[in-house]
Order: sequence, then structure tokens, then C-alpha cells
Amino acid sequence: MTSELTRLPSRLPPFAPGLRVGLFGGSFNPAHDGHRLASLTALRRLQLDRVWWLVTPGNPLKDNAKLPSLAERIRQAESIAGHARIDVTGVEAMLRTRYTADTLRALKRRCPGVNFVWVMGSDNLAGFHRWNEWRAIARMMPIAIIDRPGSTHSAMASPAANWLSRWRLPESRAAALPRMKPPAWVFLHGKRSMLSSTMLRRQAGRD
Repeated sequence: MTSELTRLPSRLPPFAPGLRVGLFGGSFNPAHDGHRLASLTALRRLQLDRVWWLVTPGNPLKDNAKLPSLAERIRQAESIAGHARIDVTGVEAMLRTRYTADTLRALKRRCPGVNFVWVMGSDNLAGFHRWNEWRAIARMMPIAIIDRPGSTHSAMASPAANWLSRWRLPESRAAALPRMKPPAWVFLHGKRSMLSSTMLRRQAGRD
């Protein structure tokens, strides 16, 4: 791991107090235009300064036996991101955090004054209640949910959405989310991509 870290963008991207930064985590196996579209939606609708892609060493809820190396996934994600305000990083490997809650705590400690927003697709909201310390995540920073094909209704019917319902922000006020005290969240609708990492892996014969 140590030798790999020296070749990865594992350090934190530039930051400063007051910046509005979206955190978009995942395996990115592989990254695709749907990830980019979700990031651009978050940048525009939440009026973010940056979006950081947190390419995880491995998802604790998934079988990682066939997962390509972190270096390979970061290189591929960089080729897809292609935007001056999207930073691709493997910082979780540097932080040595396994769960999202621990990663977010570490980032808040290291980046005081930054207005972080956790960004995820509606497919992740549908299973959010199975994440380690998911309520702690919701209390730690605002959350932006980006609508994804096939998961709109299951996301909104999920246990997590039910628990979070009292703190939901209207879409018309989405730009205020980064400076709101959590729990606070918004569900953003708009242009959607049919692409998914699972579909791309199957097409490539990797699943």
C-alpha cells in the first residue's frame, strides 16, 4: 500500500475555509459519464466550488475480490471527470478509513471551515440504512441526493428517507444546502444517465 500511495493523488485537493465542496464517494468501478453528470448537477444546483471524487480502496458492503487496483480506477476516473472543478482523489487510502462515517470525520478535522456536502445517487439512498453509522453521517454534514433511473421510488420509500423526511429541503432552496446545519438534505431531479458501473462491468465480462 505504501508504494502505491506515492503514485496516487492521495493528498487532499486544495481547500480553504468557506469553500463549498461536494464529496462524491464510491468504488468507481468503472467511473462513467453518469458520475460526471451527477457531479455537474451538484456543482450547478448547490452552487458548489468543487466536487471531490473519493475513490475508495474497497466497499465494505461489496465483494472486492475482483476490484481493480486503486491506481487503475483513479486513472480511469480522471479520464472521465475532465472538469476543472472535479478533483479525483484516493485520499481514503491515506486516511486509512474503511467506512464513510470515519472518512467524513477525518475530512472535517483536516479541513476546518469547509462547507462539505455528501453527494450520492438515489440508488444509494435506497440502501443507506444499511451503511455503518448512517444516522451519524446525516448528522455530520448536509446530503444531496441525485436522482438515478430506476431508483426514484425505492429511494423515497426507504427507511433512511422516512427517517430523514423532516429535514428535507425543497429543490428550490438547494443552493442554501451547503451552509445549512445538518441534518439537512435535498433530492435533485434533472437530466439522468442510464449508465451504471454494474452494467458496464457486465458488458465487459467482468461480472
